[in-house]
Amino acid sequence: MSLPRKSTRNGTRGYAHLVEIDVPVARVWRALTDPGLIRIWSGQEAEIDPRQGGLHRIGKYNAGGREAHIDIFDVNRRLRLIYLKGGDWPPGDSALVDDFILDVRKGEGTTSLRLLGSGVPESPTWDKSYVRLRVGWERFLARIKVTLESPPVAKKPKNAPPKDPPLRGLDY
Repeated sequence: MSLPRKSTRNGTRGYAHLVEIDVPVARVWRALTDPGLIRIWSGQEAEIDPRQGGLHRIGKYNAGGREAHIDIFDVNRRLRLIYLKGGDWPPGDSALVDDFILDVRKGEGTTSLRLLGSGVPESPTWDKSYVRLRVGWERFLARIKVTLESPPVAKKPKNAPPKDPPLRGLDY
C-alpha cells in the first residue's frame, strides 16, 4: 500500500509504504542490510557498511545509484538512511531520508515493513525524481516480499545423468 503525502510546512514532501511479509523479522532485516540479498531484489550492485554511521549504496553512483549515510541502525527494528546527493537528482537544500521500521505482526512469522520517505523538495524540478523514488520503493518492497516468501529453487543441471528408479523394497 502506498500513500503519497502532501507538502509539509518546510516545502518538502514524502511518501509512505507498508508491506506485510510472511517471514521472521530477522530475514527482512537481512534483506535490507545484506549486499547479496539487496542485489537479488534490486537487480543492482550494493555496498553496505552495516552499522550506525556506515554507508548504504544501491547501484552505481554515476548511473542513478543512491548513496546514503546510515543514521539509525537498530537491528531487526529500524534502519534510517540519509541520502547524500543522488547521481541524477536535481539540486536541492533538504536532506532526503528513508526510514525503514520493522515490526512483528500476527505472531513471530510475519513482519510489517514500513517505509517513510521524506525531504523531497516540493518543486517542479523534483516532480520526476519524487515519482521515481515513491514508485521505485513501492516496487522494491514488493520484490523484497516475493524474494523472501518465495525464494528461488536450485535448478537441476541440464547435463545431469538421469536417476535410476529406486528398487522396490530398497527405496530408502
